Amino acid sequence: MNPKRVTNLMREFLRLESASGLILIAMLVLAMLLANSPLSNWYNALLEIPMSVSVGALEIAKPLLLWVNDGLMAVFFLLIGLEVKREIIEGQLSSRSQLILPGLAALGGLVLPALIYVGINRGDANALNGWAIPAATDIAFALGILSLLGQRVPISLKLFLTALAIMDDLAAILIIAIFYSGDLSLTSLLLAAVMLAVLFMLNRLRVIRLGAYVVAGIILWVLVLKSGVHATLAGVALAFAIPFRVESKETPSPLLHLEHMLHPWVAFGIMPIFAFANAGVPLAGISLSTLLSPVPLGIALGLFVGKQVGVFGFSWLGIKTGLAQLPDNSSWWQLYGTAVLCGIGFTMSLFIGSLAFEHRGLDYASTARLGILVGSFLSAVAGYAILRAFRTNRTMQS
Repeated sequence: MNPKRVTNLMREFLRLESASGLILIAMLVLAMLLANSPLSNWYNALLEIPMSVSVGALEIAKPLLLWVNDGLMAVFFLLIGLEVKREIIEGQLSSRSQLILPGLAALGGLVLPALIYVGINRGDANALNGWAIPAATDIAFALGILSLLGQRVPISLKLFLTALAIMDDLAAILIIAIFYSGDLSLTSLLLAAVMLAVLFMLNRLRVIRLGAYVVAGIILWVLVLKSGVHATLAGVALAFAIPFRVESKETPSPLLHLEHMLHPWVAFGIMPIFAFANAGVPLAGISLSTLLSPVPLGIALGLFVGKQVGVFGFSWLGIKTGLAQLPDNSSWWQLYGTAVLCGIGFTMSLFIGSLAFEHRGLDYASTARLGILVGSFLSAVAGYAILRAFRTNRTMQS
């Protein structure tokens, strides 16, 4: 693959994700306004509109909110899978030296927030189901903040944040598969495994027509949905079956072609719709005591404190021990500011929250969203302030 083309794809990726972050902020504000206005009943009724699709005896019936969370988000995870596969083959995740720093940072950003949340909620078995909520990073929002700083932030930090967020997403995929799947249907699982084998057979036979993969992928999504495993994982499985390399240099890569097509739809369509559907938190009756209750407090502190301590702390250890290097043309303060931005959990945190508290009562779900919004807001403001203040290549005292 031409290195120049890979560089151009990365620049376009950053541009799209940055712009998407700004649109997400607008949809967040709109959802909050509607949920706390005389139109709140209309907003809730919209999300509860029943929708069904049936073919013979097979029927899928869900409210609009779940079509967004199970259906549209499967496309979001398909895009994540495509990005992860590309990065593993010839991108930020393709060599040991490129993996170490974002890998250590992602590990710290997963472990510390989860420990903080578990420590605060250890007495409530239902609340503990949300331990993974503060462990996520929203790359669209984080890159949106970085875009506001322009050339104050070196490109190396943007690439570091992108690689970290991709690893973060990969960890989230594994967490969802292992911890947030429901009662399993053996028949549907076996049929899904057969369809997955068909997809990889298409890959081995060097089939490059995307239509064949899309049809098989839709069937796989239905089977995974019916199996009890969360349906969005079908998108990841489909992504890893789509070919990256082709025999003829004149033939475009199916994976890169699909990734290029999906980016604007996900960045400017799916993610804003998801934000609009999930970010509306009613503030009536919300007080300081509500925010200081264990679930929102654990999430807010996990995102704002756990993320920055975990990401920066593990990065500092890696650099000081010689396992990794500080990103080019960046300072310790800039790395710290980027670590603080990793506490913007929003999209993935909201998604994991919807899975964690789906059947555990409205109070858990609404207070979890409150914690996500507070933790993400604090991380965004503090990260922006630090990166704006320390835009030159100064170093922290060690």
